[in-house]
Amino acid sequence: MADEYFRQYGVIAIFAAFAVAVPTSMLLIGWALSLLKVRPKNPSFVKNSIYECGFETITERWSQFNFRYYSIALLFVIFDVEVVFLFPWAASFGTMSQEFGLFVLGEMAVFIGILVLGWIYAWKKGSLEWS
Repeated sequence: MADEYFRQYGVIAIFAAFAVAVPTSMLLIGWALSLLKVRPKNPSFVKNSIYECGFETITERWSQFNFRYYSIALLFVIFDVEVVFLFPWAASFGTMSQEFGLFVLGEMAVFIGILVLGWIYAWKKGSLEWS
């Protein structure tokens, strides 16, 4: 029993080790090559200029966005990610046994309840208003 348990999670541990080792090794190789002066560093005006899809830049500096865009985008991401959790549940709900299906239905009701509370909080706070 324990062998099967470790075999199942061994794959996840190997995947996690690779997920940490590959980016770390790439960063270390880049750092070592920069110390050895393998990569040339020749800054120029063209290299440091802002690139706008091949066109000449229109303004000299970055323009600031209104903060409301960020709050609306954050709310969109939060409520869009919850749909990612709802689709697999809805797709597999009909194939579950009755006991397990009722448990998952209760869990999803709690999940949706928490989301509704978050939505009501954002609504009362005025985050959905554009004023």
